[in-house]
Amino acid sequence: MEGRPVNYKDSGVNIEAGYEAVKMMQKHVKSTFRPEVLSGLGGFGGLFALDIKKFKEPVLVSGTDGVGTKLKIAFMMDKHNTIGIDCTAMCVNDLICSGAEPIFFLDYIACDRLIPEKIAQIVEGVSEGCRQAGCSLIGGETAEMPGFYAKDEYDIAGFAVGIVDKTHIIDGTDIKSGDVVIGLSSSGLHSNGFSMVRNVFFNVAKMGINDYIKELGCTLGEELIKPTRIYVKTVLDLIENFNIKGIANITGGGLYENLPRILPEDKKIIIRKAAWEVPPIFNIIKHISRSDEKGMYNTFNMGIGLVLIVSSEESDHIIKHLKNRGETAYILGEVVDGQKELEIV
Repeated sequence: MEGRPVNYKDSGVNIEAGYEAVKMMQKHVKSTFRPEVLSGLGGFGGLFALDIKKFKEPVLVSGTDGVGTKLKIAFMMDKHNTIGIDCTAMCVNDLICSGAEPIFFLDYIACDRLIPEKIAQIVEGVSEGCRQAGCSLIGGETAEMPGFYAKDEYDIAGFAVGIVDKTHIIDGTDIKSGDVVIGLSSSGLHSNGFSMVRNVFFNVAKMGINDYIKELGCTLGEELIKPTRIYVKTVLDLIENFNIKGIANITGGGLYENLPRILPEDKKIIIRKAAWEVPPIFNIIKHISRSDEKGMYNTFNMGIGLVLIVSSEESDHIIKHLKNRGETAYILGEVVDGQKELEIV
């Protein structure tokens, strides 16, 4: 065949842009390094020297997740420096449910076209999430896949590893009737239910990303892009000072699906709706969608991002401890005998 040779760049992959992206993200990544990190950015694997001296029986705990269609909000707003916080949060908040301390994190970003500035912004968010969680971003992958993703779109996923002593694993086996259920406030929607959220606001209500909503005190986009809260340092502090029997990260499936996951087979949870004030964003969604109450609690966190189960003897002390550290916490209800389920009254 005649004509000049076809190279990788002609096919849509810009290797030089990849090199530039690595240079731009380095300062963000290095800001997350714990002393145990042995490797720099750009190797074939991240090296982490595990310090097991403080553990009798160290157990590694792993988790992986993405951000879901909340990414569409980032695309619409052309704002990419917070979505990485969501990705980190979705992973590390799961690890702490076992009582594990997150120690390192890896990310995977795939895009249609590699724009170094945009990739650096995404990794800036991942790095901020890692700093909030106290873990190191020790590696990752950026894949340029022309023709696979829509123009200027990308996906992000993360993988986290934590460590806990075997004798200190939190698995819910000690939960008994009379234990108290405590909820920690969310920052809003977090990263769940966005397929419904986008349908409700953009298709049903015909709203725009820049529409100002008085009840929220901000634009729709500003509310929807709020990053997921990271609860790691709060929970690790509680574990050091109290006996935490069960922890549930309220993600996909809302309160109804996630709370029963930490219960013994012969226990149920009863929580009272009056125990906390549901943030306005959820009431707005409920009004526009005309969704029933159970549907809302089975999809969204409803203002409660993390749930703890503790003894009745310690519950008041834990609430005081949390509030002294600036946390918004509520006593939601209690554990009773019954079939493994959640009842909201």
